[in-house]
Amino acid sequence: MGFDNLTEKLTLVFKRLGSKGKLIEEDINIAMREIKLSLLEADVNYTVVKKFISRVSERALGVEIMKSLTPAQMVVKIVKDELVQLLGGSESSLNLKKGRLNIVMLCGLQGAGKTTQCAKLGVYLRNKKYRPMIVACDIYRPAAIDQVEILGKNSNIHVFSDRTVDDPVLIAKNAVDFAKKNEYDVVILDTAGRLHIDEKLMTELKNIQSEIKIDESLLTIDAMTGQDAVNVSKTFSESLNITGLILTKFDGDTRGGAALSVKETTGCAIKFIGVGEKLGDIEPFRPERIASRILGMGDVLSLIESAQENIDKENAEKMAKKFQENNFDLDDFLSAFNQIKKMGSFRSILSRLPGLGNLNNFDFDDRIIGRVEAIVLSMTLEERRNPKIICPSRKKRISKGSGTRVEDVNNLLKRFEEMRKVMKEINGKGGFFGKFNLFSKLRK
Repeated sequence: MGFDNLTEKLTLVFKRLGSKGKLIEEDINIAMREIKLSLLEADVNYTVVKKFISRVSERALGVEIMKSLTPAQMVVKIVKDELVQLLGGSESSLNLKKGRLNIVMLCGLQGAGKTTQCAKLGVYLRNKKYRPMIVACDIYRPAAIDQVEILGKNSNIHVFSDRTVDDPVLIAKNAVDFAKKNEYDVVILDTAGRLHIDEKLMTELKNIQSEIKIDESLLTIDAMTGQDAVNVSKTFSESLNITGLILTKFDGDTRGGAALSVKETTGCAIKFIGVGEKLGDIEPFRPERIASRILGMGDVLSLIESAQENIDKENAEKMAKKFQENNFDLDDFLSAFNQIKKMGSFRSILSRLPGLGNLNNFDFDDRIIGRVEAIVLSMTLEERRNPKIICPSRKKRISKGSGTRVEDVNNLLKRFEEMRKVMKEINGKGGFFGKFNLFSKLRK
């Protein structure tokens, strides 16, 4: 998840504060210096850091401690409140309305993941009961139209393209007419990107905005480019009417400087974050939840929402009953495992649990999951239902069939037996760790 490094450093700062029964001004000043350093190392804009530390210091030194909080907890609360404001204050929703045609234009530099975000946004809007259509307006980049057509096919979203027209503005106009006739209610324009910002790019985007009534102009920026992302955002927002940002590769950015800087420096709100490679891996940007993740407090609400959207309720209820009865076999595990996989990577899931925001010290790889699945599927039905019958000769057969080592089979069986012992606590942290440890001991 984004912010892993920052989360680790801030956790240490607050841990040191918490070890003190009473805070004096010197303690707060030391903590502020450490937080400032942590933010700068996270590639947060210097001016933004300076203002942030000033606001937190002013509140921390002049605050009356609430009865329900210790001094250290109060400082954490102040930091969280200010982080929420820094990230935008509240969720900034798309300006779309049901019952009419909505036009969304995505723009940005080449390589930021703009075309992929068009498909992801289409999937997101379809899940919200809209009928979206993507328009291929990039006529310059080789195979750009092919790419968006493949993404449209994979996501089952219609793509409007016209290889006979060399004017992006005309393509966009024709697409809008097509959408009206065919009852699409959201048109997503995939515009051309450039390796760098140039006059021709900006003129083309301005022409589209002037010729078509755009409801949302979303700038796609790469979170991993740090301060460069902020500079790109400033340039675009100064030249165009940018209504919001999509921050891509958010899950791969361990520093988080772009997300923490961009709203303060450009005034543009982040509306979505890309959190993985799958077409469903896009989330609305919710400042309060992100602030909680940064401080290691987790984001259980988003985890619950993801579970509600991806996990089959009937299967989940059956599984819960088996958990309670401690009647859980390897077939059940595989079924539960496949349900959880729909929610995203295990790193993403764990990062949303309180106390697990920083995963740098965990040694795991989602590819291990494939090996676990291969091992279980290489067992007979009888072996999955009663793992105790798996003797050395059976283990050798299973390892050969799954392309793994006998040691991997032994580790899986050992961890599975450990997990069964804590089935009644599966909804608690201990139970979840039991499931996690099942994978962490296997070979990468």
